[in-house]
Amino acid sequence: MVPVPPANPPGSSPSGPFTPLDLQLVLLRRMADHQPGLVEDARHELGVSLAGMREANKRWQAAVRSPRSRSARSRYLSVLGEPESRARRRIGDLDCEAWRWRLPLWPDLRFEILTAPDGTVWNEWLVRAPDADPPVLRTVEDLTPWSCTVDEAARAFAPARPLEGTAPTRWGLAFVAPDARGGRHEVVAEFTWGLLQRTAVGDPPVNPPLSEPPPPG
Repeated sequence: MVPVPPANPPGSSPSGPFTPLDLQLVLLRRMADHQPGLVEDARHELGVSLAGMREANKRWQAAVRSPRSRSARSRYLSVLGEPESRARRRIGDLDCEAWRWRLPLWPDLRFEILTAPDGTVWNEWLVRAPDADPPVLRTVEDLTPWSCTVDEAARAFAPARPLEGTAPTRWGLAFVAPDARGGRHEVVAEFTWGLLQRTAVGDPPVNPPLSEPPPPG
């Protein structure tokens, strides 16, 4: 993460335009349920008070739930401007378009929405930037908070089984992964806005690590 200007400068009105930095506060607000320490550090980098983060989230939720609310795609365009990239994508039998924006708080990630041909937004999450190095994911010890995205974990520990999230913007994956000693564990990984928040590692291992044969008697 890199320092960025405050989202709500002193004297600014809470009813003013919703900014990209305000949107970052919305993402952080949901992540705070699992990673309050990381969110606290990020909020300080943004130069925003706890009350400011809550206010941004309150305004966003009011806009989403308003009966006169614009479409999700229009809402993101109004806040983030034109996307950095747009690409057609086919998922199963469905055609969609991926729109991506840069967010200063996570320079190696992009905020992505997947839109249907009629403009409906199917998905909203963080993904790795195309020019950024992906994380090295080999063991459960590599699965640290904010280290990877949903698709990166799913690829690294395939086959992974999707789990229903406990709230909107949350996802889960279940898979088997080795630990640093070679023991294999059942793992449940939880993601918010597509970014890893926490893991639950089963014990004992699925398959204990192989021990060395005893020396000849």
